[in-house]
Amino acid sequence: MAQHQHRIMTFEREQRIMQMLRENEFMTVAGLSKELGMSEATIRRDLMSMAERGMLERFHGGAALRTGVVSELLYTDKEGLCRAAKSSIAAAALELIEDNDIIYLDGGSTVMALARLLEKRRGLTIVTNSLMAASLLMESQHRLILTGGEFRPISRTLVGPLSAPILEGLSVDKAFMGTMGFTVGEGMSTSDAGEAFTKTQVMKRAREVILLCDRTKMGKTSFVRCGEVSDIDVLVTDSLNEELFNALTEANIRIVCGK
Repeated sequence: MAQHQHRIMTFEREQRIMQMLRENEFMTVAGLSKELGMSEATIRRDLMSMAERGMLERFHGGAALRTGVVSELLYTDKEGLCRAAKSSIAAAALELIEDNDIIYLDGGSTVMALARLLEKRRGLTIVTNSLMAASLLMESQHRLILTGGEFRPISRTLVGPLSAPILEGLSVDKAFMGTMGFTVGEGMSTSDAGEAFTKTQVMKRAREVILLCDRTKMGKTSFVRCGEVSDIDVLVTDSLNEELFNALTEANIRIVCGK
């Protein structure tokens, strides 16, 4: 129990550190220690770990955000962002699902918005690595399959190589994927290597890959690449500029915009 509490506290500290770095160009170890009420040794360990995961840049005596790299929020914080956009994307994505489809639901708040609408379909087989989606759907009439894997608290998903044995034995009609960042050159990206591993495994087993991505993710990158543009069949979004629309259309990606 104590170990679990320590892990959650660590994630909460990291999010507070990231928030302070967004508000200030640079924060010293001493400054972070004072603001968070933690020892300087603890702050140094946090910064070292966060730097190794690509969340920030470590400098002598302090840290700063990495330029152009998206950091990950706690799941509960992500849920409250861009609610209208996520709802419109989810409604448009639902139209791509037919009764009796075999679908995959990725982690993330936009895919979770789609999960809330699945009561409008019948006879689905749903494969997911999201414990949030599983909790929502566990009493539904749909067939539910969990991927297995290592629990990742910040996203509340099951990720990494332990998910491979199950995923390698499955095929899904449609995989609904989330992302932290998306560019034409880099494709999809996320903040965790284990999560990237599971995402790439899923896309190999899907007949159709459908990316759910709101406009705030466009043109941004995170730490680990988790899919090329060529891996995507359909992009469901709330808004798209002309340049990106043309580039994706040339890549034979179908564009669906929520209303």
